[in-house]
Amino acid sequence: MQIIVQKYGGSSIAEPELIKNIARRVVETKQKGNRVVVVVSAMGDTTDELLKMAHQITASPCDRELDMLLSTGEQISIALLVMAINNLGCSAVSLTGSQAGIVTDDVHSKARIMKIDPDRVNQELEQDKVIVVAGYQGITEKGDIATLGRGGSDTTAVALAASLKANICEIYTDVDGVYTADPRIIPQAFKHNFISYDEMLELASLGALVLQPRAVEFAKNYAVPLLIRSSFNDCAGTLVGEVATVENCRPVSGVTHDLNVAKIGIFDVPDCPGIAKDIFQCLADEQINVDMIIQGWVRDDRNDIVFTVTRADLETALPVVEKIVREIGASGFVYNDRVAKVSIVGAGMITNSGVAADMFKALAEEGINIEMISTSEVKVSCVIDEGQAIKAVQALHAEFFE
Repeated sequence: MQIIVQKYGGSSIAEPELIKNIARRVVETKQKGNRVVVVVSAMGDTTDELLKMAHQITASPCDRELDMLLSTGEQISIALLVMAINNLGCSAVSLTGSQAGIVTDDVHSKARIMKIDPDRVNQELEQDKVIVVAGYQGITEKGDIATLGRGGSDTTAVALAASLKANICEIYTDVDGVYTADPRIIPQAFKHNFISYDEMLELASLGALVLQPRAVEFAKNYAVPLLIRSSFNDCAGTLVGEVATVENCRPVSGVTHDLNVAKIGIFDVPDCPGIAKDIFQCLADEQINVDMIIQGWVRDDRNDIVFTVTRADLETALPVVEKIVREIGASGFVYNDRVAKVSIVGAGMITNSGVAADMFKALAEEGINIEMISTSEVKVSCVIDEGQAIKAVQALHAEFFE
């Protein structure tokens, strides 16, 4: 008997009628002879509403208490969905993250899953029940509720699938698969039937909102097949898995953009061993994730270092950078939160030359200036002015797909 893990996002269960529709889909899956575990997010905009309430109380809510508050959104969802499943004559039970055995570290609001004890879930499955688990949350070793950050329900679902050795993890959302670009921006974008873990990981980390990057990491590390589908239709969706050979891959499989970017530059950094470690360790100590990093040419034993963070982290990063500048004897720093990142992704870049040149040509022909460039085996990213992001995506999609 197959184990199938299904995850439904907030838009899929935003109101009671939608919850009833999801319940019917879950019961149909169960009636086909599968064991079913469902992971759900909070309904609609519930998390945003809870955040709004918290900030009406205080401008700086404590992270621990914020996690206590935000975790209630998913608990409402699991209870309502189980009621709807039971009403269809199918036995189901709801479990919070802690009841499902999900143990996290103690970094509130950005917790990482450390381990999962699937005993309770397996016991309920043995009783032929559908299990509905609250996504986005777990419990620390000290017994405190901790949340996994935005998109954390994806991670919950994939981690559960890995611990249960599920046959597949189905991610249901408001789009019917992974497209070559955001179809709201590029109407002629087309859907992939299959995409590799590496490509999906890059797309997710570069701004595509279909999947949370940590969820893709889990899936790749534990070889969990992912199926991205819409909860509003019966389209086949996009399968995410291990590619057989990069030689069979497209040079470019997707174009994405990210507006949640800020750029910080530090001038005249001393060129000596350990300086880069000191800079980025200070940022890491404040739980600030750094993305692109560029170090300039050395002159007079000094250089410039430029890097990007999320706009959400910029306010926290700036005082840290100011302190770093004083401590290392740099001459100063600047920042810009009006930039965007556009990227092309494709596993076939490894065996196809000239892809980056074609990207730069397409941007140049539209008069788009490139401020930073970052590459890996399967992606090329450019930081540009945020006002030109949509035009850049359109130009790149035309270059590689039209």
